[in-house]
Amino acid sequence: MVRQHEYDQHFLRSPRLVAELIGHSNIRKNDLVYDLGAGSGVITAVLAKRVKHVVAIENEPKVIDKLRHNMQMFDNITIINDDIENVVMSKDAYKIFANPPFSLSSKIIEKFVFTNNSPKSIYLIVQKQFALKIVPSDTRFTSRLGVLIYPWYSTRIRKPLKRSDFTPPPNVDTVLLEIRKRDTPQIDSNREQAYIDFVKTMFQDNEAFRKVAGKFLENRPSVKPSELPIETWLKIFRD
Repeated sequence: MVRQHEYDQHFLRSPRLVAELIGHSNIRKNDLVYDLGAGSGVITAVLAKRVKHVVAIENEPKVIDKLRHNMQMFDNITIINDDIENVVMSKDAYKIFANPPFSLSSKIIEKFVFTNNSPKSIYLIVQKQFALKIVPSDTRFTSRLGVLIYPWYSTRIRKPLKRSDFTPPPNVDTVLLEIRKRDTPQIDSNREQAYIDFVKTMFQDNEAFRKVAGKFLENRPSVKPSELPIETWLKIFRD
């Protein structure tokens, strides 16, 4: 999961804005929180004032020394100089609040949702169009990733951001996306891998999709996997 810092990471300018965004989350004072792609620590520092412990992960050589310098006043921050892909997460309950490079959004979500000890919640700043495809809707397409995580996590957009909130300003609209673990999963955990394989196959193989989903398509033979309502996906899998 190689960083593309110079291309698509846009850092938040204001600690005050970070505090406001955290206020839109379910992060609380006794939480362990991971900041992925921490940069110089704007998010890390605000988290450290609000939670029990923060793990800041940063792999950019030009930034890691600045992060260490900026965070030296805190005693509840662990800094890890490594790629996000290599980090072994805590066995304790944890949450994620981060502003990673946009190009890593999908990989981060899929990696952490389906890890052995998945987070209680994930808050990521992402491109608005990416978020809209993750959050299920009867009026929009749902991406493969949105279908994959739905049985175990609810998703919603918590707050839109302005382009001027970042440095450098992105060329796209952005939002704070919430991905929150369900109290009651829609599918039993022992069928997790079967569901993952099923969804991936349906999105990759149009013939298989038509064969399996045919009776649910309501005489709409041109329907694509991304156009199916999320509840229909669950019905097809359980059928």
